[in-house]
Amino acid sequence: MRQYSADLTPPWKKPRPVPEVPAEPGLVVEESGTGFCGAVIGCEAGTVTLEDRFGKRRVFPLQPRGFLLEGREVTLVRSASGPVRPARTASGSLAVPGARARVARAGRIYVEGRHDAELVERVWGDDLRIEGVVVEYLEGVDDLPAVVEEFGPGPDARLGVLVDHLVPGTKEWRIAESVTSEHALVVGHPFIDIWEAVKPASLGIAGWPRVPRGQDWKTGVCRALGWPENTGVAWQQILSRVRSYKDLEPALLGRVEELIDFVTTPA
Repeated sequence: MRQYSADLTPPWKKPRPVPEVPAEPGLVVEESGTGFCGAVIGCEAGTVTLEDRFGKRRVFPLQPRGFLLEGREVTLVRSASGPVRPARTASGSLAVPGARARVARAGRIYVEGRHDAELVERVWGDDLRIEGVVVEYLEGVDDLPAVVEEFGPGPDARLGVLVDHLVPGTKEWRIAESVTSEHALVVGHPFIDIWEAVKPASLGIAGWPRVPRGQDWKTGVCRALGWPENTGVAWQQILSRVRSYKDLEPALLGRVEELIDFVTTPA
C-alpha cells in the first residue's frame, strides 16, 4: 500500500524558513505581535528585553518568527556568548542604546581645569549628554566668584562646581564657602591634582610620588616616574588608561555623582 504524508499543505503554501539572529546587545528589532520596537538590552531564560528610544522596556518570549529585523521576519535566539546583560556606560550606569543627546539644560557643572573636564567626559560623558548637562572649566578658583555672579544660579539653573584639593581653612575653601548657596554647590576632592584621582594600579605604577613643596607637582611627578617632562603628553597617556569608573578613586566618583544629581534634580 502506498504511504502518504499526513501534511497535505502544498509546498508553495508552507512558511519559508526564516534566519535565526543572535540577540546581541544593541540589536534593534520590532516585536511582530505588538509592533514594539527597541534595542536588545537583555536576553536570558527564554526571553529578550527590548528598550525603545524613550527608555520604555518590555520583555518578550523568544518565539519563532517573533521579530522583524529591518522589515524582515526573523527568529531571535540566545547569543552563543551566553546571557546578555544590560550594557553599561563608563560610569556604571545602564546604557540607553540609540539615545539622543538631550537639549542642554540651563544648569551647568564647572571643573577647575581642562584635564578635569576631559576626565569627567571620559567617564560620565554618556550620562551627561542624556541629562543635557554641559561641563565647563575655570581658569582658576580665583575666578569662581565672578563666574557664579555672571551665571546667576536659580531654581531652574543650578550650578555645580568641582574644586581640586579643597581643604578647610585654605583660600580655596573660603572662596568656595562664599559662593555656595541653595542653587550653587561647590564640592572638592582631596587630591592635589586630578591626575591623582586615577588609581595607580590602572597606570601600572606602585603609587603617586611625593613632590617637594615649591616644585610644580605635575612636572615633579614626571621626573619621579621617569616620564618625559611634557605634562600634556603625560596626561594623554594617563587618560588613555581610564576605561571606566573602576579606574578612578572613590573620593572623586562620589563628588561628581553628587554634582550631577544636584544640577539635574528639580529644586
